[in-house]
Amino acid sequence: MVNMKNKSTVAAIVMSLTVSYYCNEIKAGDPGRSGQAGASELLIDPWAGTSGFADANTASVQGLEAQFLNVAGTAQLTHTEVILASTDYLVGSGIHISEAGFCQPLGEGSIGFSIMSMSLGNINVTTYDYPDGGLGYFTPQLINIGASYARHFSDYIYGGVNIKLIDEAISNVHAFGAAVDAGIQYVAGKDKNIHFGISLKNVGPAMSYSGDGLGFATPIPQNNPNQNTQTAEQRSQSFELPSLVNIGAAYDFYLAKDSGTKSVHRLTVAANFTSNSFTQDQEMLGVQYAYKKFFSIETGYMYQSGNWSALSTNPTDGGRINAFTGFCAGATLQYPFGKKHSIIGVSYAYRATNPYQGCNTIQVKLDL
Repeated sequence: MVNMKNKSTVAAIVMSLTVSYYCNEIKAGDPGRSGQAGASELLIDPWAGTSGFADANTASVQGLEAQFLNVAGTAQLTHTEVILASTDYLVGSGIHISEAGFCQPLGEGSIGFSIMSMSLGNINVTTYDYPDGGLGYFTPQLINIGASYARHFSDYIYGGVNIKLIDEAISNVHAFGAAVDAGIQYVAGKDKNIHFGISLKNVGPAMSYSGDGLGFATPIPQNNPNQNTQTAEQRSQSFELPSLVNIGAAYDFYLAKDSGTKSVHRLTVAANFTSNSFTQDQEMLGVQYAYKKFFSIETGYMYQSGNWSALSTNPTDGGRINAFTGFCAGATLQYPFGKKHSIIGVSYAYRATNPYQGCNTIQVKLDL
C-alpha cells in the first residue's frame, strides 16, 4: 500500500511535469500573441493582501485570497474566513470591482467560494446611423464565480483545484465559459518558514459571444414591388482564455519570539515568476513585515518587459503594453475579539499605473 508521503511525492511530480508540458505547448511569454485572448478580467487580482504584495506570494499565500493566486493555500486555513473587497480600478476610468467570498475548513482540507463582479460604467449606445450616440446607455457586466477544494497530503504538501464560471454580458450579447485552476504548495524548514509553490491558472475551452445584438435585418428580393426582410445572425469568432503558470518561493525570517514559541516579528521575502500564454512574462518580488496577527505591511514590484518605457500600442516593439508600472503596497490592521479568538481585519492596497491614478483596493475580513 502506498503511504501518504509517496502519494505527496507523486502528486508533486505530476504537477511539475504538467506545468513543463503546458509551458511548451502554449509558447508562454510570446508578445506576438498579445491581444489574442479574451476574458482578461481573470488576470485581475481583486484582493488587497495579495495585490499589495505584487502577487509575489504564490508560495506562501493562505486562506481565501489563495483561491486567486494559488488555490493550494486555502488548505492551510484553520478557521472560517469571510472577506468583502472593493476595488476602484484604474482610478478615473469608471471601472469598479466588487468581490466577496468565504472559505471553510472541511476534514483534511477546505472548501471555498467567491464571486467577482466588474462594472465598466455607462457607455453610449452608438449605431451606424447614430455614431455620436443619443440612444441611451448600456452597462457591460463581467462576473466570475469560483468554487474550490484543497487539502493537505502531508504536513508539508498542500494541493487544490478551483473551478471558475465566467460570464460576460451587455443587454443583447452574452458569453459564458468555464476554467480550472490547480496548485501545489510545499513547506519546509524547522519552523515551516521555507515555501515553494506552483499554480496553473485559467485553463479551459474557448469562449464566444452570441445574442440578439449579433443579428441584422437583410432584404429578400421578390417578384413584387415590396421587399421582405429576414433577420440573420452573425457568428462571432471564438477566443482563448489567458492561461498562465506561476512559480514562486518565499522565506520567513522570525526576528523575535514570545515565550520561545510564538513569533512576534516576522519578515517574509517572496518571489514569483509568471509565464503568460498570451502576453509577456512577469517577475514579482515582495517583502512583508508582520507584528503577531495585529498588523502587517507589504510592498512589492512586478517587472514586465518595457516597464520603464512609454506606453506602446505595438506589443512587439519592446514598450510597455499595460497601464501598470510595477509598484504595489498595502497594509492590514486586525483586532481579536470574543472567546473563540475571532478576528476582524481591514486591508488596503495600492497599485501604481500610468495613465490613470492607480488602483485602490479595500477589504474587510472576518475570521471566526
